[in-house]
Amino acid sequence: MTAWRIEPVGDCALLVGFGDRVDADTSDRVHAFAQHLLDQPLAGQRDVVPAFTTVTVHYRPELAPPGDGSPHARMRAAVLDRLARDLGTRAADTRVFEVPVWYGGEAGPDLDDVAMRCGLSATEVIDRHVRSPHRVHMLGFAPGFPFIGGLDATLSMPRRTTPRTHIPPGSVAIARDQTCIYPLNTPGGWNLIGRTPLRLFDPAAAVPCLLGPGDAIRFVPIDEAAYQDLVARQAEVSP
Repeated sequence: MTAWRIEPVGDCALLVGFGDRVDADTSDRVHAFAQHLLDQPLAGQRDVVPAFTTVTVHYRPELAPPGDGSPHARMRAAVLDRLARDLGTRAADTRVFEVPVWYGGEAGPDLDDVAMRCGLSATEVIDRHVRSPHRVHMLGFAPGFPFIGGLDATLSMPRRTTPRTHIPPGSVAIARDQTCIYPLNTPGGWNLIGRTPLRLFDPAAAVPCLLGPGDAIRFVPIDEAAYQDLVARQAEVSP
């Protein structure tokens, strides 16, 4: 197991690194530590932000744990104390989300190109994408934008050489060894293979982001009619 590292991030935050590899084991360690701090906050802790291989702890220096040295030194000592504990993993309480996806056609204009480059049929691409053990590594790039690991290795490919300037919300895309879902109309260079009717970001909701780091994702194929029906139902609930 790779040892951790702790680095200052300005005078109000510190970063805990768990290695340099983006994989399931590192992600488990990141989410276990982040969840531990959320369940049992440190003195002075303001926020906890998990990423691919790191957890950033934001704190109020004037409320840092008592002791000798600077606020950073005292927070660092408190973090080291927590890291020395057996934190386990989040496997027991992982949330599982089913994400309906209309694959191909207008919703996934890159699906056929992805299939050709992978030497597979479009149906095989969909099947392998559905069966991949997806897990949200982190949120970033745009509000509610999930970077999702676990993509079947046979579907790995680079981003498009020419990014699009506008991508419809809900677009499901792949690049390298990950899947993403665009929550908003943004530019992007990932390969679009489908679209979900789910709303991933709602600033008016009590919890604005639908998905969170550590969540398991199960993509479920639907046809265009089912997609349009789910969009209409969602509009009735949240016009």
